[in-house]
Amino acid sequence: MTKSSLAIIGKSRLVDELLALAQAKGVEATHLSDATAVASTTNFVIDSETGLESSCLRFSATQMASWLKKPERIVGFATFYPLKDRRLIELAAGLRTSESALEQAEQLFTSLGKESVRVKDTPGLTFPRILSLIINEAARSLEEGVASAEEIDVAMRLGVNYPQGPLKWADQIGLDEVLAVLEGLQRETGDDRYRPAPLMKKLVIAGFFGEVSGKGFYPYKEGQVKP
Repeated sequence: MTKSSLAIIGKSRLVDELLALAQAKGVEATHLSDATAVASTTNFVIDSETGLESSCLRFSATQMASWLKKPERIVGFATFYPLKDRRLIELAAGLRTSESALEQAEQLFTSLGKESVRVKDTPGLTFPRILSLIINEAARSLEEGVASAEEIDVAMRLGVNYPQGPLKWADQIGLDEVLAVLEGLQRETGDDRYRPAPLMKKLVIAGFFGEVSGKGFYPYKEGQVKP
């Protein structure tokens, strides 16, 4: 591959950041908003030199590949926003993903200065899955009056050495992204342990996504964070 090229499926701040990083590194990057939209353009976008990566926060790579004309080209990836703070990108092969596509994805993320690891294909993959569960329990604790948002975050930050408390972390990531992981896991597994906390769902429905919208579990000054 003389020059890296990349097509990314998804619509989020994480995808926007990945596109910007790829372009800054000289990678020809194309943005495709969702898998259903790309279905009609897949033959144009995907050739032997173009990697097709899709965020696995909401759906598994296998699920997304089922909507495409060339399912062997898709590789799922996952981490949480902001990408600049993440050293590792998780990669997942769908049931029809080729080994060459997976190797191409590994090489591409290495060229972007990120380490990668292969994990099982499931919504949320590993880090987003586990952190979303922690955030969900923190949201339930807040809703049930166990402690305030500040108290929950201090307890987790100082008690287990987290870089920041789970509720503050959720506001940084985006509550809509956390909710997407939980709903994807509940849909995929049918397990009620992934049922989103009602408070989190209400905040997302109201458009309170966290820092990006000016309000989440915490209020933010208007204009503090650009949408």
